[in-house]
Amino acid sequence: MTGRAPGAGIGPRQAGERFAVVAARFNEPISRKLLDGAVAAFATHGITDDAVEVHWVPGSFELPQAALMLARTRRYAGIVCVGAVIKGETPHFDYVAGVAAHGISRAALDTGVPMGIGVITSLTEEQAWARAGGAVGNRGEEAALATLAMARWQPIALGSRPPKRDARRRGGRARPRR
Repeated sequence: MTGRAPGAGIGPRQAGERFAVVAARFNEPISRKLLDGAVAAFATHGITDDAVEVHWVPGSFELPQAALMLARTRRYAGIVCVGAVIKGETPHFDYVAGVAAHGISRAALDTGVPMGIGVITSLTEEQAWARAGGAVGNRGEEAALATLAMARWQPIALGSRPPKRDARRRGGRARPRR
């Protein structure tokens, strides 16, 4: 699929809302454009710079671990991960891209903290630039908008209760909500 992601309905800002962006240093010039897109999306929706923390990690492989660690602090309404994985001549691309996507998804599911995946996976550097603010949009911006939408939807879905931790982490069984 090519093109810009559809816009998401984003509710009103919540008091004390904070977000984190985790950015990969590998392919840093592209990651910086994705970061700029994410920060701009937050600003458009009333999230000021002082309510957004930026954390840099070595590469996209490290994004899930950083996102999980930040989510466990419970300081953030949502976390956006940005980076670029560009296919080379070896299968390394497949492993890094898969680990990043799976790990970020797992971190979100395990903690209940909304996370956006703004990790570009492309065959060429030209394709990556097109998705980092070029003709095809900015995947960092889109990930931030998705994260905002989920962070604003989550309290509604939970009846304004904070998410419960996954019972598997406590060694017990999950109890159905009543």
